[in-house]
Amino acid sequence: MKNFITRAITGILYAATLIGCIIWNHVSLLILFTVITALTVWEFTTIVNRNMNLQVNRFITTASAVYLFAAVWMYNSTLMQAEVFIPYLISILYLLISELYFDRENNILNWAMALMAQLYIALPFAAFNTLCFINTPSGVCYYFWYALSVFIFLWASDTGAYIFGSWLGKHRLFPRISPKKSWEGSIGGGVTAVVASQAIAYFIPFSENIDSITSHLLWAGLAVVVVITGTWGDLVESLLKRRLGIKDSGSILPGHGGMLDRFDSSLIAIPAAVIYVYTIMLNIIH
Repeated sequence: MKNFITRAITGILYAATLIGCIIWNHVSLLILFTVITALTVWEFTTIVNRNMNLQVNRFITTASAVYLFAAVWMYNSTLMQAEVFIPYLISILYLLISELYFDRENNILNWAMALMAQLYIALPFAAFNTLCFINTPSGVCYYFWYALSVFIFLWASDTGAYIFGSWLGKHRLFPRISPKKSWEGSIGGGVTAVVASQAIAYFIPFSENIDSITSHLLWAGLAVVVVITGTWGDLVESLLKRRLGIKDSGSILPGHGGMLDRFDSSLIAIPAAVIYVYTIMLNIIH
């Protein structure tokens, strides 16, 4: 009971902070997600160093990831041009070249994990910016609904999967990696997320220049994309933890584990949402 209360309080504070900072303005988004990026990358490099006996440079890897988020934020908000990415490229070169000066048996794995931190964590979080800044005829504007919906759909899916999985779950979805997940729970989670998408569609059009029915369908499509890829994201982290021999990625969030445990689904769902939204924008709406 105590663990449930702790988990509930942490979950409420986490959701409230995330929603509040995304809705408030683009500066609060920057502050929150630079912190999230830093904590998640630091956690990832810590567990691979400890459990794989590696020497990944945690400071430079984390600083690079944080800078990438800030650089994409500045580029998308039109504060800076493409040259803003030059320091990031320098940091990646440093991570590669620096290994030449250390006589280590695991140089290649150090490279691999440092770059995986960029691709697996830093890039998806940086891509989150592209869901928040939308081009309009009058210029770039901060529009948070696409970005916020990713987390709403993931939360709805998790809730539905828990309810339907506990009630009907019999057929394992991916027993080799995550024995507790069931097809019934996953389908129930998808249905719950689609229902949530229709609630959003009722109040928020997917775009101004489409009709209501198309808007409802497009929001539903985004929910399906987020649920499917979010499930893969959860399984990716489950495989990572299984191979590292750990139960949780960390303990920073009481009752929820670490940052990777909390954001695992979003790391795959965010890039997929970006692909979906911009494909729709380019090929259907315009």
